[in-house]
Amino acid sequence: MHSINEEKLEADVLYRFQYLTEFIGFADDDVKAIQAFAPYLGPKVPEIVDKTYQKLLQYDATARHFVPRQHGFDGDTPVDLATLSGDHPQIKFRKDHLNRYLVQLIGRSYDDKMVQYLDMVGKMHTPKAGSKELSIPLLQMNGLMGLLSELLTDVILAATLNTETTARTLRAFGKLLWIQNDLINRHYASQLNS
Repeated sequence: MHSINEEKLEADVLYRFQYLTEFIGFADDDVKAIQAFAPYLGPKVPEIVDKTYQKLLQYDATARHFVPRQHGFDGDTPVDLATLSGDHPQIKFRKDHLNRYLVQLIGRSYDDKMVQYLDMVGKMHTPKAGSKELSIPLLQMNGLMGLLSELLTDVILAATLNTETTARTLRAFGKLLWIQNDLINRHYASQLNS
């Protein structure tokens, strides 16, 4: 039986990542499958980003979070929900972030810096990082991760891969998104405990 320091799981993101990857079996073969999918996913990233933001802007519960100034955005902010559209400069700014995130998933080494990056993705949607006024509810983050999972699955299933490679790629991205979801959820759990 493995002995796990549960306090360290909460305090040390690298320890947490190591535990999660071992527990769910996210291994080097999964990273290779994700990176090998780059030629298929790369060209589809803009489409995934557009579909994601179309969905986010269909609901006031998600769209309202794009009205306040986004951290790092210097342009004019939307006046209200009625003036918010997929073409607004602030939405384009956010789309660029999602675009970079998806490219990071397929193009980076899964080293300590990548773990810190994945953890920051979770943290930046809370008042702990980025804009102090911005706090995306966990429900909306879970919805976003579910939507990204579905969109990635569609791209994988539409790719011209053999059955074994398709299955391996689906499983690899599934594991990765579960890990990402945990690294999002941990920042919400720490908010409740503080």
